Amino acid sequence: MSRLMRSPSGDDHAQGSLDAPLMMVEYGDFECPYCGEAYPVLKAVQRAMGNELCFVFRHFPLSGAHPHAERAAEFAEAAATIGKFWEMHDILYENQQALTDHSLVIYGKRLGMPEKLIESALADGFATRVRRDFVSGARSGVNGTPCLFINGERYDGPREVAHLITALRATL
Repeated sequence: MSRLMRSPSGDDHAQGSLDAPLMMVEYGDFECPYCGEAYPVLKAVQRAMGNELCFVFRHFPLSGAHPHAERAAEFAEAAATIGKFWEMHDILYENQQALTDHSLVIYGKRLGMPEKLIESALADGFATRVRRDFVSGARSGVNGTPCLFINGERYDGPREVAHLITALRATL
């Protein structure tokens, strides 16, 4: 079983307290159809687990298979600079079929991203952060998306609400 090689920290995109008893890390790709299927499941798990769970998202764009994934990740990072990472995260997953540069610009404007920030995202200005997440995933044995870790251990079970909640509670 693979272990998470980089522990979650304040540099990560996290929903919930990093001190929560349960930590779930997702390595995801905004264009991956399997990540799109997992998106509402993970939201439901978060709601069900409440304050017991900290959910962390890290980028793992599979650019060879998903040509828009890396740019989408960079736009999410750009949105993070104005405190809108999770809003962009949700928009991207809810609009997986529309991740062209034109669509990303529209989403950025919808979230109030300044024009200079949008230009920076289009010019690969956030590639370093996305690459850091990708490298940490590769070092942790990630080879596809979505890839989940629960309290540092890779979870390869079914990505269904009941199964994930059972696995999380078993960790407690």
